[in-house]
Amino acid sequence: MLKKIETTAAPKAIGPYSQAVLSDQLLFVSGQLPIDPATGKLVPMEIRQQTNRVLDNLEAILNAAGCTLADVVRCDVFLKDLNDFSALNEEYAKRFTQPVPPARQTIQVAKLPLDALVEISCIAEKF
Repeated sequence: MLKKIETTAAPKAIGPYSQAVLSDQLLFVSGQLPIDPATGKLVPMEIRQQTNRVLDNLEAILNAAGCTLADVVRCDVFLKDLNDFSALNEEYAKRFTQPVPPARQTIQVAKLPLDALVEISCIAEKF
C-alpha cells in the first residue's frame, strides 16, 4: 500500500509528483530544490546556501513521515557543476552524522529545474 506524504514545511511539488511516497517501510523522497517554502523562490545562487536549503526541505518531508536524516539509506545528488563537490560535501557531512552515512551517488547535470545549482533525493527506512 502506498501513502502520499506532504508537508507545507517544504516546497510544493512543481510537477505531477508527490513530495514523498511511503511504501511499507521505505520512504521515497522526490528530488528537492533549494526553494524556500515560505516564499516559493530559490535561495541565493551559492552552493552552500542552496545545499542547506535542499537538506532543510528533505528533512521537513522526512519529519512529516516520522523519519529523520538518520533514517536515510541512500541519496542521489545532482550538481550543475562538479566544481561545487567539495563545498557540497562539507555541508552534507554536517547533516549526515550517523555512524553509517547513506549510500550516495553524485552526478553533474547540464541543467536543473529553475536553474538551481543542486537537487537531492533520498530513500529512508521507517522503523
